[in-house]
Amino acid sequence: MKPVDRHLADILAAVGPLAPLEVEVEAALGAVLAEDVASPVPLPPFDNSAMDGYAVRARDVAAVPVTLPVIGDVAAGDGGLNALGPGLVTRIMTGAPLPAGADAVVPVEWTDGGTARVRIDRPAPPGNAIRRAGEDVRAGDVVLREGTRIGPAQIGILAGVGRRRVLVRPRPRVVVLSTGAELSEPGTPLGAGHIWESNSFMLVAAVREAGAEGFRAGSVTDDPKEFMDTLDAQLLRADAVITSGGVSMGAYEPVKEALSPLGTVTFEKVAMQPGMPQGFGVVGPDRVPIFTLPGNPVSSFVSFVLFVKPALRAMQGLPAGPPATVRAAVTAPVRSPAGKRSYLRAVLSRDTEGTGETVAPVTGQGSHQLAALAAANALIVVPEDETSLPEGAEVEVIPL
Repeated sequence: MKPVDRHLADILAAVGPLAPLEVEVEAALGAVLAEDVASPVPLPPFDNSAMDGYAVRARDVAAVPVTLPVIGDVAAGDGGLNALGPGLVTRIMTGAPLPAGADAVVPVEWTDGGTARVRIDRPAPPGNAIRRAGEDVRAGDVVLREGTRIGPAQIGILAGVGRRRVLVRPRPRVVVLSTGAELSEPGTPLGAGHIWESNSFMLVAAVREAGAEGFRAGSVTDDPKEFMDTLDAQLLRADAVITSGGVSMGAYEPVKEALSPLGTVTFEKVAMQPGMPQGFGVVGPDRVPIFTLPGNPVSSFVSFVLFVKPALRAMQGLPAGPPATVRAAVTAPVRSPAGKRSYLRAVLSRDTEGTGETVAPVTGQGSHQLAALAAANALIVVPEDETSLPEGAEVEVIPL
């Protein structure tokens, strides 16, 4: 059987970052930057007031209370030239440019709020409530680096430095297709011998959580021609395809039957449990990567975590490799078949004394037991050369 790490390495060697494209800033959410972004101007671009209040010379309000004449107002967006002489104050609003000669702002709460004359009850030291030009960003500073995932705050700074368009690696478009004559759509009556189809819903959600765009193509029966017709129709909108089911050793395996003759998809046994039957390759004239995962729900999900998610990161130009792990003490003995790396569903938590992580295997480790997977937040990794580990043993754990 093929080692897990080698299977992942082969996948990552075959996929690469999607070509960058320029998009409107509003459409960049979730994409990954394909360029460094620098600010053409300092931020803020001018000294301005951080509060509603009065622009003053600090020396004029050093001894309080003091009453001074108000010579005018400066509002946010005021483009005029304003100046302040000794013993005078100007009413100023948040974000308004600081008048020449002023070196402090007295918040309105420290005053009687006067409009012609104002009584100031607290002194304001130089620089009080002033946002200095360039204190956030200097002109020419890089505010976002290539490889940054764009979230709401990143959208904000892109707009804040005047960018209307930005070069990104787009979110991969991933089509998910389930196979099996026994599958029925959720919400429809359940016939004899049928189950409601869940894998495509789960995998599309996992794709979206990984930063890609997921499209559910539903399910097909065990007819290889039907599978290929559906796959061909979906390739036009796909940067990658995920299938579940139809890759094992038995009869009625439509994915294997349909794709094996192409010679571009390899089906292998990977030394893992759950998820031993795996397939990967490319399809169509654009050589779209296809991940053919096993049909049992837990096997399909674990395969996604180990193989598909890293590949989606690589397609987005992000660092890609095996899932990150933490160390934890297992709360019960665990067993694993010789020669296979096991991934046991578990609940990861701090121990009762708060001194470290513990991980408790959930009841129900069968590859079909989706409810047990839904109750888990981690996978315990049991190496290939271990067949049992005692309670209290330190193990590698993949947080989900």
